[in-house]
Amino acid sequence: MKKSISGIRGIVGNDLKIKDVIEFCNNFSTLIRSKKCVIAMDTRKSGQMIKDASMAALMQNGIDVFDLGVAPTPVAFYEARRYGAGLIITASHNPMEWNGLKFIIDGRGINQEELKTIITKQERKKTTSGKESKIQTDYIQKAKKLVQKIDGSPKVIVDVGGGAARHVAPKFLEELGCSVMVINEKLEETTRGPDPTAEELDMARYSDADIGFAFDLDGDRLVVVKNGKKQTPDVTLGLGVVKALEMGCKKFILSIDTSISVEKFIKQNGGTVQRSKVGEANVIEQMIKTGAQAGGEGSSAGFILSEFNFCRDGILTSGLITSMLQNKKIDEVLSFMAKYHQLRDKVPADSKFHDQILNKVIQKMKEQFNQTITLDGVKGIIDEDTWILVRRSNTEDVIRISVESDNLEKANKTLLEAKKMVNQSYEEIK
Repeated sequence: MKKSISGIRGIVGNDLKIKDVIEFCNNFSTLIRSKKCVIAMDTRKSGQMIKDASMAALMQNGIDVFDLGVAPTPVAFYEARRYGAGLIITASHNPMEWNGLKFIIDGRGINQEELKTIITKQERKKTTSGKESKIQTDYIQKAKKLVQKIDGSPKVIVDVGGGAARHVAPKFLEELGCSVMVINEKLEETTRGPDPTAEELDMARYSDADIGFAFDLDGDRLVVVKNGKKQTPDVTLGLGVVKALEMGCKKFILSIDTSISVEKFIKQNGGTVQRSKVGEANVIEQMIKTGAQAGGEGSSAGFILSEFNFCRDGILTSGLITSMLQNKKIDEVLSFMAKYHQLRDKVPADSKFHDQILNKVIQKMKEQFNQTITLDGVKGIIDEDTWILVRRSNTEDVIRISVESDNLEKANKTLLEAKKMVNQSYEEIK
């Protein structure tokens, strides 16, 4: 089982059992000041069982539950601003046998202190039971006002991967004026797994479209398909950033692993950038603290527009990106970002050794590079266009490695050296 600010995830029936769900939700209820909580789930088969248990635990603690049914994560975050709290039954991009709980407080993901409360048994006061209500959302109507009507009826392929975006993303794009074709609508018949950023897409099905979008199971991650190519997660974020600049945003927060190309584009267009730890919740926490208007996390293809949602919002982002088709801005950005090559890999390592591994890696990188940053793991600056980041994973038993350079050969060489360094450090402590 993985417990982090990204949520609690585990293999259902193995390390995530119903008794765990009930206990976590009992503890979560002590954080809900409004006594109201929106709840939603993705399309995993175990979702209904876990949702029923979660609702029962919340209601027995006096929380009124507002049920969205199957709904994407961005919709739940949007509604949680109104009700004060939210809970999503999802394991996001993890394999299908997994499921989990994603917690929302005051319209944002939880922080470390709130996580500690959720995973630690809490004393609860006796109270009357909460009530259950079914609710509808006006997410699409409010998102449309931000994007506005799109001219030209562009052809858009929407690959929902059998997930929770299936009833929201296509309708949103249709109402913006797009001609939409939906693929992989049914979970049982999908041609890919839950994470479009990591898996192969059926590119032939995108060939006649002006642009294509692929979502993960809970609809917050987005992959863009343009010019016959599956774009990188950083490009998805970069395209959202370009639209944000057009909308007048100037202050951005980017995770420390986001492409330098995104930062350079922002600065060249009059914006400012601060870096945060990796993780959606960390980006958002810094956005709130600094009053940043937009930001995101390149590794998860996550663009965040603070005036609308405090989460990665793949659905809104798909509309914002499509609105730029007419002015050719997308191709300009793709050309700019194509100069940079970002590679991501991971080294399997038991999480109980992560701290020791990183301490070894930090020592080695400080000896090797003139500039290192230890905001999240350790980042070594090789030159103004080349860097390496080594950090622990919050969701898997792996050490994650990110590398970027404006020279592909240099990026590949740096990645191999980084993996060797991590493996050596692991061997030294075992």
